[in-house]
Amino acid sequence: MKYLTQIKLLALDVDGVLTDGIIYYSPAGDAMKGFSARDGMGISLARMAGLKTALITGRRSPMVEQRAKDLHIDYVIQDARDKLQALRQLCRETGIAMEEVSYMGDDLNDISLIRNVGFGAAPCDGCEEACKAAAFVSNFRGGYGALRELVEYILKNQGIWDDIVNHFLTGTAEFKQ
Repeated sequence: MKYLTQIKLLALDVDGVLTDGIIYYSPAGDAMKGFSARDGMGISLARMAGLKTALITGRRSPMVEQRAKDLHIDYVIQDARDKLQALRQLCRETGIAMEEVSYMGDDLNDISLIRNVGFGAAPCDGCEEACKAAAFVSNFRGGYGALRELVEYILKNQGIWDDIVNHFLTGTAEFKQ
């Protein structure tokens, strides 16, 4: 899968991809979301392999800001009314072509991104239309390892996965970037 070797940016929706899509509210009205540590490790692995990372979400949330900070995500775009326009602008600013982007999204407002990037993906519980548009549909639900599976798939196809695993086994491997 030669086109996967061209991926330089991993862009992601948040609700339904990094989370299970459920937003909890406390009695005081505070919103809370849960994030998967496995997906967090997936982002860390992508960064280790030299991929840039981005979150593009239609909502604004301090929880998203904190999670992005914790994971050292390169670009965070919140309140995106038009996610495709936001991604195109990010690509212009960074010099990364849309063909060099992998995007994972789960709902109708993600379909245009899934279709217009080099490698579109969806979690298995994404809406039917998002899954049909995706080149890769994870075996996992959003917030339960879907992103981690995508990252492993990309890195294996880039020929980097064994080096990363070896690094964790020995702490000495160099990465091909």
